[in-house]
Amino acid sequence: MGLLTLANVSCAFGTQIVLDAVTVSIERGEKIGLIGRNGCGKTTLMRVMQGDLQPDAGTVQLARGAVVGYLRQDPDFAPDETVRDAAEGAFAKLHQLHLEIDAVYHDMAEASGEQLDRMLTRQARLETEMEAAGGYAVNHRIEASLHGLGFTDEQMDLKTSVLSGGQLSRLGLSRLLLEEPDLLLLDEPTNHLDIDGRKWLEQFLAEEYRGAVIVVSHDRWLLDRVVDRIVEIDRGRVLEYPGNYHTYVALRDQQRLTHRRTYEKQLDRIRQEEQYIRRYKAGQRARQAKGREAKLDRFKADELVDRPVELDVMHLSLPPAPRSGDLAIAADCIGKRYGDTVLFENLSMSLTRGDRLGIIGPNGAGKTTLVNCLLGDLAPDTGSVRLGSRISVGYYRQIPRDLDLSMEVWRYLQSVIVSLDGRVRASEQQARDLAGAFLFSGIEQDKTLGDLSGGERSRAVLAGLVAGAHNLLVLDEPSNHLDIPSAERLEQSLASSGGYEGTLILVTHDRALIDATCDQLLVLDGAGGARHFPGTYSQWLARADAMKGSLPGGVATDAPAPRSRRKPKPAAVGDSTESRLTIERLEQRIETAQQRIGEIDRQLIKPDVYTNGERCRSLQTEREALGKQLQPLETEWARRAGNE
Repeated sequence: MGLLTLANVSCAFGTQIVLDAVTVSIERGEKIGLIGRNGCGKTTLMRVMQGDLQPDAGTVQLARGAVVGYLRQDPDFAPDETVRDAAEGAFAKLHQLHLEIDAVYHDMAEASGEQLDRMLTRQARLETEMEAAGGYAVNHRIEASLHGLGFTDEQMDLKTSVLSGGQLSRLGLSRLLLEEPDLLLLDEPTNHLDIDGRKWLEQFLAEEYRGAVIVVSHDRWLLDRVVDRIVEIDRGRVLEYPGNYHTYVALRDQQRLTHRRTYEKQLDRIRQEEQYIRRYKAGQRARQAKGREAKLDRFKADELVDRPVELDVMHLSLPPAPRSGDLAIAADCIGKRYGDTVLFENLSMSLTRGDRLGIIGPNGAGKTTLVNCLLGDLAPDTGSVRLGSRISVGYYRQIPRDLDLSMEVWRYLQSVIVSLDGRVRASEQQARDLAGAFLFSGIEQDKTLGDLSGGERSRAVLAGLVAGAHNLLVLDEPSNHLDIPSAERLEQSLASSGGYEGTLILVTHDRALIDATCDQLLVLDGAGGARHFPGTYSQWLARADAMKGSLPGGVATDAPAPRSRRKPKPAAVGDSTESRLTIERLEQRIETAQQRIGEIDRQLIKPDVYTNGERCRSLQTEREALGKQLQPLETEWARRAGNE
């Protein structure tokens, strides 16, 4: 018997069947990703596994003595507990042993004779039990878990009553991980984690956690790193795939191709049979036609496969946005602080038409504040910001504003998007086509915004923004409430090959989304510093892992590793120009190019430059050429650093 087995489990809420004869077996130590559209039954299945919900039919068998841990979205802690105490609650038995041995030590100070002997014996027994329960080493584990999930040393002694909802969720996750149940059920554990927190959780689950894990997450990078099996819920049924998410996508696409071919062949057969039946139904072969009609009806009922559901390809034509000026946005030495907390200072940057900038950094680093300063919604404490000419801004906020919740989905989209033929108002069909491209079925298109879930409403707003003919899109955590298919659909629409040709500013912790859509990064460090990196998130990771450097205050263009660090090995003989350079020459070329890019950025924000079209275009052309030169140089540097 496995760790947990579900056999023919069914659950329904009213007339809606959520789980239909589901059978799943989980072995000890397995790491499973549970995926599916929002509302498909993932949380219901987890509640059945945890024992919170009794199925309408079927059986659930848990191995004797096994413990199941479930991550709740609203963990409950005593209000007078500190963060450290709440995490330590995972070791309740050990905590009680600590209290008992402290009392023994206190009593031993005044004991003598036989009483002291008895206390010494009890002390030895308690210490043996403490050692078996983890001893004093748990303090290190507690701190490692809290630090990994974003808590600072200063926050360890905070009362839980003053924590935000996101902090409470992270504290609940920390405590659950420390409890180390035999089966860990994680429902969207990354919801309140920044990129560093997600990376820590991935490493912990993949390399340290020995129990079984079932995780529901829209973070595709986490699913790729952690899981070795995918379980998908689709219309109440369960489909299983070996491997991580990347492998699942390949297998799913192959299955869909096979399914589509089978369906098309069956349709061809049906059309041929129906043509024969129509031709001979009233003639001399009426008897044969009637027999073939009965046989065709049985074929449709018993053998015809379902019409394939296509989620992998988006057929969407976006209305063209008006052409903006060459300079989209420029910031000159801006800074913002709240009290003693410096979010950013001396930050200068510029975006030209068509640039795709991702802004990343830890929670609280000031990413949303920076965006609001760039758009003029918030005044910086120092410096100035200028939007370019003919800029039309589409801004997705974490909390959408000014929505008429009584409007149907298609009517809302019709009211905010631009017609493909240049008219002010889009047609109903264009609005419905857009809704379908963003995964709203025919029935769902007629729902009001007020009847949608948070994720569905976010998807509708994003669809309207992407097709709203804005030449500057600013998206602040757009995938927070999206399931994986919706996030992939957004990614397809924003990618350079997806149809959107304007300037993009993206704030997100979704590494798959930012890697697929952005070609440069602004990295905030949470201490007032920032670094501009001309490259994708994957390239930034390779460079950051190689350098392990700290970020300076203000804005820095990415620089080579400090000379005091151990250098990468010399290049092996290769065919590329970069592979034949010495490491010193590589670093010199990188530094020279980056310094020039910084000079160009400072030039582009000067009024006498951005108002001079010819000069501005010349600098932009030079900057693009430098960026192309940098990529192979940085790739070669990171390759050698990775071979240390």
